[in-house]
Amino acid sequence: MPPSASAPSPLSPADAARLVREACVAFPTEDCPIASAHGRVLRQEVIADRPLPPFDRVTLDGYALRANDVHGADSERERGAPTHLMVSGAPQAAGMIARSLPATRGACIEVMTGAVLPQGADCVVPYEDTDRAGATITLAAEVAARLQPGAAVHREGSDHAAGDRIVTVGTRLSGREIAVAAACGCTSLRVATLPRIALVSTGDELVEVGAPVAPHLVRRSNDLALRAALIDAGYPLVQRFHYRDVPQEIETGLHGVLAEFDVVIATGGVSKGRHDHLPATLAALGVTKVFHGVAQRPGKPMWFGISRRRTPVFALPGNPVSCFVCLHRYVLPAFADASGLAATPETWVSLASPVEGFSRMTRFLPVRLQSQPDGRLAAVPELGNTSGDFAGLIGTDGFVELAPQATSFPAGHVARFFPWA
Repeated sequence: MPPSASAPSPLSPADAARLVREACVAFPTEDCPIASAHGRVLRQEVIADRPLPPFDRVTLDGYALRANDVHGADSERERGAPTHLMVSGAPQAAGMIARSLPATRGACIEVMTGAVLPQGADCVVPYEDTDRAGATITLAAEVAARLQPGAAVHREGSDHAAGDRIVTVGTRLSGREIAVAAACGCTSLRVATLPRIALVSTGDELVEVGAPVAPHLVRRSNDLALRAALIDAGYPLVQRFHYRDVPQEIETGLHGVLAEFDVVIATGGVSKGRHDHLPATLAALGVTKVFHGVAQRPGKPMWFGISRRRTPVFALPGNPVSCFVCLHRYVLPAFADASGLAATPETWVSLASPVEGFSRMTRFLPVRLQSQPDGRLAAVPELGNTSGDFAGLIGTDGFVELAPQATSFPAGHVARFFPWA
């Protein structure tokens, strides 16, 4: 029977993603010790509290001196003759207060990498460009000729002046940003809180990985796959639950997780089958449906709603590829927005070979990326058997989104790319 003329059309992926973003509220802010801040999303600017570097820093082991002393006018030295310098006092290592270079012409001070440049010196000559005998070092004429002020010196404030904004709000903190924050004296950082996530799988056919498995049963893999992807994306507070296809068991379990967790992600039980209890159960628990069904393949039955306490609920299809694609197309981008993560440019790639078209639904096609000699990224289609072929994702880098069209997509067609990581 054809659908009723009044039946609503399924949402496009773009409209579904927009509705998810609009419904999800921002995660709160908290202070995090810097030693635990890796992977968190920054909610403050990191500002230089002093110049970087904070002093004229020696960049190699050698001798600090005045450049003018080795190639300035000297009537007593024959043109092309080597230069002799006198080493003054003990070596100056990193962490020592700066010494002063004697005013005597031809004086130098031995220095180590990271040391403060001695007062009065303006350059450093490395050990390997000198010969030393006792307290005298000798520079060949060609070494002396090329030595200039600033050689082997990292000048104070040459990276950043005090007050400069170095790391911006919305940055996901990696080792680079942690190093800068530490150098700026940040013992803690204001970051987005990490959501507590409940991963709910449903189905009588599912058994734990280590349990005996009969021929008619399958091992639980969706929730483990989603958990790993969430942790990889920077959201490690994930707890797994499993309920049989018993409405009362599902309702009791969901009642608890909706009260305790910040986000609920379910997989399975969301389609039109007799045992797909999730939509009705969520409605009975007061979760307001935002949408059910997206014009996409795989993942058409996806459901999304908001609980009374503003908990986002994502009910993803049970087919392994479907739930994995929906997580990366909708859930992780929503988390990035709620965390305040700065937007990144979209990635576009060209198809390496033709792909059959679909007239009514957007297609999410797993691909493997190849770098081309002209600098373009080519997407090599990996056509799995069905949306249940999780093993078909091995070796792929993500998926492309192909808009509905009746004809095939030619090689070279440009499409948006969504990475797995």
